[in-house]
Amino acid sequence: MRVFHITADQFSELDGLPEQLPAAGYLWVGSARREFEVNAPQLQSALQRWTGGQLVDVHLSDLLSNQLPSHFDYTSWYDMLVFRRLAAGVGSAAMFVDDTHGTLATARKALDAIDTSPVGFALFDRVLLTVHPTDCPVRDFFANRLQHQVQAGDVRAGARLPPNPADLMLRMVNHMVDSYLELRRLLTKQLGYLQQELFSARSRLDTWQMLLESRNSLHLLEDTCEDQRAAVTEWIDALDEWPDEAEPAARRDRELLRVRSRDVLEHIERVLSHVRRLESSAETAVQMHFSAQSNRTNNIMRTLTVLTAVFLPLNLLTGFFGMNFEGLPLIHSPTGFWIIFGLMVVLGVGLSTFFWRKRYLGSSR
Repeated sequence: MRVFHITADQFSELDGLPEQLPAAGYLWVGSARREFEVNAPQLQSALQRWTGGQLVDVHLSDLLSNQLPSHFDYTSWYDMLVFRRLAAGVGSAAMFVDDTHGTLATARKALDAIDTSPVGFALFDRVLLTVHPTDCPVRDFFANRLQHQVQAGDVRAGARLPPNPADLMLRMVNHMVDSYLELRRLLTKQLGYLQQELFSARSRLDTWQMLLESRNSLHLLEDTCEDQRAAVTEWIDALDEWPDEAEPAARRDRELLRVRSRDVLEHIERVLSHVRRLESSAETAVQMHFSAQSNRTNNIMRTLTVLTAVFLPLNLLTGFFGMNFEGLPLIHSPTGFWIIFGLMVVLGVGLSTFFWRKRYLGSSR
């Protein structure tokens, strides 16, 4: 568990949970899920001292759950947002992006990249409580980033410290959504490679099965994005119901929150739109695969039919002159064999030429 004190121009990490809230700024308490479960009584007591209220039992259970979908809920003294981020499986996906040639093994590993885990946010007026999975780098990333901004003395408006807990929460959520945006390149390259293998003449049977597995993974990702969109939409609706601020600075901060919230929602919409396009592309590729297989079978049957039609009159001639009769024409003639042989050659070449001109032989274009 890490505790940070954030003001307009300072960012510092505290040794533990303070007895009272600082006079200025706000607190950010970031905890791993297991640590949050162990230290829940101390956190509840600290929240009671700081804000006059605690997390309700239902929300406490939600923050401890590792299977909870993205959603938003609120009470009269705090808001709670659960947002699912990409899990650590993306490392194996990056290897597929770096693989210029691509293999079925790396493509299969790329399917494991679409794995998510929830991050919980409990938003009070001057306290932000975040609950992360054990392997989640979001907390440490933002702690190092904000600390670097303070040490570098960066006072640009776009890089200033978050003025309130809600702004910090939205920055974290936006960072997690950006990881989904980066996943688009991986998924596009993966599906493109699988489609090429699918239509290759030397493709193995499990290629289209991998494509079906990829489509199922995209369905799961689509469900995740829809839950994220619903949660952020509910947050925006709740933000619009907050009481109006009298001070101009507070109104600017509120408007900034609305802008950041709409930006997060727009990023989620982009991910969702891209996932749906990939789903459509995967389904179309599977249908085209079976159509190509059917067309290949038709070509084989056409070739076999033409060959049967070419050799049928030749078999008729050999069968006719192979009968055991003494009175057959040309049967005792010295030139009879060459006459029949020439006739068979003429028939074979003539029928082959005829079918070739009809485009029954050779690859159709």
